[in-house]
Amino acid sequence: MQTNRIAALFSGFLFLTLTLFSAATLAELDSLQPEEDQGSTAREIVGKLEMLHYNKLKLSDDMSEKLWEEYIEALDPTKSYFLASDISEFRQWRTKLDDQLRAGQVKAGFDIYNRFRLRLTDRLNNILNQLDKGLPAFDFTRDEYLELDREDSDWPASISAADELWRKRLKSSVLNLRLTGKKDEEIRDLLVRRYKGQLKRIHQQSSDDVFELYMNSLTRLYDPHSNYLSPRSLENFNMSMSLSLEGIGAVLQMEDEYTKVARLVAGGPADRSGKLKPNDKIVAVGQGKEGEMVDVVGWRLDDVVDLIRGEAGSYVRLETIPTGGDGTHRTILIKRSKVKLEDQAAKKATFEFSDGEKTYKIGVINLPTFYIDFEAYRRRDPNYKSTTRDVAKLLEELKAEKVDGIILDLRNNGGGSLQEATMLTDLFIDQGPVVQIRHANEQISRHNRSRSRAMYRGPLMVLINRLSASASEIFAGAIQDYNRGLVVGNQSFGKGTVQTMAPLKEGQLKITQSKFYRVSGDSTQHAGVTPDIQMPRLIDVETVGESAYDTALPWDRIHAVPHAKYFNLKELLPSLISKHQQRTAADPDFIFLREQFQFETERADQEYVSLNEKTREMERKELNERLLTMENRRRTAKGLKPYKTFEEYEESESEEVANIGGPVEIKLEKDPILNEAGYIMADFISLYDKIAKSPPQVANF
Repeated sequence: MQTNRIAALFSGFLFLTLTLFSAATLAELDSLQPEEDQGSTAREIVGKLEMLHYNKLKLSDDMSEKLWEEYIEALDPTKSYFLASDISEFRQWRTKLDDQLRAGQVKAGFDIYNRFRLRLTDRLNNILNQLDKGLPAFDFTRDEYLELDREDSDWPASISAADELWRKRLKSSVLNLRLTGKKDEEIRDLLVRRYKGQLKRIHQQSSDDVFELYMNSLTRLYDPHSNYLSPRSLENFNMSMSLSLEGIGAVLQMEDEYTKVARLVAGGPADRSGKLKPNDKIVAVGQGKEGEMVDVVGWRLDDVVDLIRGEAGSYVRLETIPTGGDGTHRTILIKRSKVKLEDQAAKKATFEFSDGEKTYKIGVINLPTFYIDFEAYRRRDPNYKSTTRDVAKLLEELKAEKVDGIILDLRNNGGGSLQEATMLTDLFIDQGPVVQIRHANEQISRHNRSRSRAMYRGPLMVLINRLSASASEIFAGAIQDYNRGLVVGNQSFGKGTVQTMAPLKEGQLKITQSKFYRVSGDSTQHAGVTPDIQMPRLIDVETVGESAYDTALPWDRIHAVPHAKYFNLKELLPSLISKHQQRTAADPDFIFLREQFQFETERADQEYVSLNEKTREMERKELNERLLTMENRRRTAKGLKPYKTFEEYEESESEEVANIGGPVEIKLEKDPILNEAGYIMADFISLYDKIAKSPPQVANF
């Protein structure tokens, strides 16, 4: 598992002989016990999952075994804390957790967690005692390796086996910090602060934390988007949904000891900076341009979020481990601001492209999310903002500019309002169904567009990528099913489920109750939308997307519904694809994109990391040289001056500070995918008259 590999590589925990459950540890760390209301809440959660969830799964002995495995993996994904004897002891509950939860008993979950908590606390105490004497000496000339993926490994069979595992993890942690240029005393001080902070947070844990973790191990068995929100988590969820908090506009999640960027809020400070990416790990946070960097490895997610939040206009610095890199840390400066609706609004630009014989004016509409100002809509403000209203205005402007075709860019659009996704199709197709929704009771409802005639009837392209999800997939799928326009890019995310909030005695349950289906009958779940013309992959589908979740609901089909077929696009696709492939085969930017993806794939497949300093330095040098060669090959082919050193290349990449300053402009020079989409559109327009002469035909099913 990729996440375990990375977690092991950059693990923050250290090695030292573990004194099991010492009297001192037991005295200073009281066991966490379930509260009275949590038993009844657990019964509520089981009842609602069985009754309301789309899957209709009944909690059984088989589900109990899966819950047992899921919970232990959630606590110890790298099999580094528990011993084999602990796991053997826990087996007594393997097929009993279902019966216990039905009876409102959660003590087994607390007992397992308390064992984990004691193991971790003892380890940290011993580590800190050792660090008081100085940083342990390691032989970094020795050839040995740390296993990155322990998913298929066994738990340590003995204390000595655990000690050897932690010795290597400590050595890797120290080596990683040495390779960032830190001296031994700096490393020791950083680790002392890190583990004292972790120990403090362990003491601050509450029964709510344990209960939430245990219940979410249960909800994940149903699907990855159903989860239990404790009162504190519910408050953070509501704040993020309102987009009212001041910060950087990033959705974060925990992955082992690390805070990971799950996604960026479209139009937010982090998104506009271009420096923070999904799957980057945040290891330290500093306030202002000069404030001390606070190590946050091992922190609770909400504590990290509290550090990153701040007053609009202030600065925050993030020390990150970029995804797909060699472990080198990077510091990013971001200016906080409110995530404003206008920053997420649709925007347009026009460009000219030639098919070799004729030049065409192409309009591009960038749509970061499907939004609506619900508050203004509810108070009947005639000027309320929404996706459909804004795109309609842009279409009128582009028609006035006499564009020959329009590209609707939905890359990185994670969805939003279903209402807006269906209404947006009003602008491009005539009356007809847009999406089907099958509910947990197996009833099927359909959303139809209402406009009798489309507002824009000219050549259309929808541009998607792996981060286009949910509402984006509904819109792109409808355009594709109606043969209304080309869909270009990469396979989309594949989130084709709908969640609702169910109140509980304590907190709320977010539960999956419905599934999206296209008018063709195909589900958008799991498989997403497959483009008519593929662009180079920039994101690994094995690690990002619905199919990357073990418990994702499957793809399936229902009956198609009658809908119009506008054009015979299949007639044009062979020619369009052939021209696209010829154009990009020797294109410097596309060669670079393919090489970059291959490079990152190879890095992700790494199974072991060397603990020899010279070997690691040589590997880093080779990696940097490879990256520099790739970039310089691209620059030379484009007539640009090559970089002399990797440091010069790195410096050029970090020149722009993450400033805030209005909506992002649509630019072609740094967007080879959009640039090529423009040429595909030019080819499409040149052939358009051949397929645009007959009226839409209604398909028979």
